[in-house]
Amino acid sequence: MSLKPSTNRRNFLKSAGALSGAAAGLGAVPVSAATAAAGPATPDFGPLAGNALLSRNENPYGPSPSAIRAITENAKMGCYYTDRGLERLQAMIAERHSVPAKQVVIGSGSTEILCAIALAWGRKGAVLCPDLFWDTTVKYGERQGVKSIRVPLARDMSVDLAGLEAGLSDEVSLIQICNPNNPTGMLIPANDLAAFARRTSPKATLLVDEAYNELTDAPDDNTMISMVRDGADVIVCRTFSKIYGMAGLRVGYAITSEENADAIRSHMMSFGGNLGGVAAALGCYNDMAFLERSRAMVLEGRAMIMDAVATAGLTALPSQTNFVYVEVPDADAVQAAMRERGISIRGAYGKWTQYSRVSTGMLADVERYAKALPQVIESLKA
Repeated sequence: MSLKPSTNRRNFLKSAGALSGAAAGLGAVPVSAATAAAGPATPDFGPLAGNALLSRNENPYGPSPSAIRAITENAKMGCYYTDRGLERLQAMIAERHSVPAKQVVIGSGSTEILCAIALAWGRKGAVLCPDLFWDTTVKYGERQGVKSIRVPLARDMSVDLAGLEAGLSDEVSLIQICNPNNPTGMLIPANDLAAFARRTSPKATLLVDEAYNELTDAPDDNTMISMVRDGADVIVCRTFSKIYGMAGLRVGYAITSEENADAIRSHMMSFGGNLGGVAAALGCYNDMAFLERSRAMVLEGRAMIMDAVATAGLTALPSQTNFVYVEVPDADAVQAAMRERGISIRGAYGKWTQYSRVSTGMLADVERYAKALPQVIESLKA
C-alpha cells in the first residue's frame, strides 16, 4: 500500500476538530444537577486536560470519519456477533495482499494474536528474539512457561540478524522480530530481512510484527507478506491501532500459511471480535485519504522532534515510525522533568537508561515537547 504524504495541515486539523465535536454530540447524555455542581469529570478515555500525551504511539487524529460513520451506523447491531462483517474484513485484507482469506487471522488487536503465537509455538520450543523490542507478548508467554532466548542488539542499536541466526538451534520454534523496531524506531532493510527469512524459516517460523509498516518510507517494499505468498514459514502481524488511529477499538490481524493460521486461532481467547472495532475497520480500511493525512502529521511531528533534539545538542536514532528514540543523560530524569511540565513521554526501557522514547501525538503537544526539551536538558546539567 503506497501512501503519499499530504501537507494540508490546517484543513485536516479543522476537519478533525469538527469531527470531534460531532462525536461529542452523538454521545451527549443528560447530566444531573448534582453531577454538574461537582465540576468537570475526569475523562474516561484519552489524555487528561492539559496533558501532552506523547508516550503511547497512538494516532490521535483517528478514528477517521469513515470509521466513526461505520461505528455509528452499526452500533444498534451490537447485540449480535460479528459473523459476516468479520468475514468481509478478512476477505478485504486477503484481497489487498493477494492471499486466500483462510490465511488471514483477525484478533482483538495484534496483541491477542501475538500472545496466541507465543503459546502455540512456545509449546514446541523456545522463542528467539532481540533483547530490546516490543516484547510484551513474549513476556506473556514466559509467564506461561515459554522459554525465550534473547540476542543483544548491534552496536548501532539495530536488530542483529547475524546474531539471531547464530543463536538458532533445534530448540528454537519461533524467531520474533518487530520491524520497524519498537522502541528504537529503526527499520531492518527489506532485502536483508528477506534474505534472513529465506535462510532461517526452513528451521523455525519467522514472526515479523509490522505494526508500524504503513509509516515507513515504502510500506509495500518493507513488508514480508511476499514471503508468505511464496510459501515461506513466515507470519506477518499488522494492526489498526497505529496509523488507523483505532488503538482503543482493538483490531489486529496476521497473514500466514493456512496451517499456521489454524494454529493461531486454536490458541486465541476471543472469537468474532468486537462489533464496533470490526465495523470501524471495514469503514476505514480503504480510506487512503485519511491514511495519507495521518502519515503527513506523523512526518511533521517527527521532524519537529528531530529539530528539538538537535537544538538541545542531542542525537536520536533514525526512525521510520511515529516515535523517536532520543539519546539523553538519564531517561527517567527526563521523563520526570517533562511530567512536571504536563508532558508524558516514556522513561528508560530496562538497561537502556540513556534513551528516551517520545511519540509524535498531536502537533500542538509535540510543539510543547520541542520547546521544553532544551530547557530540560539544561536543567539536568545544573
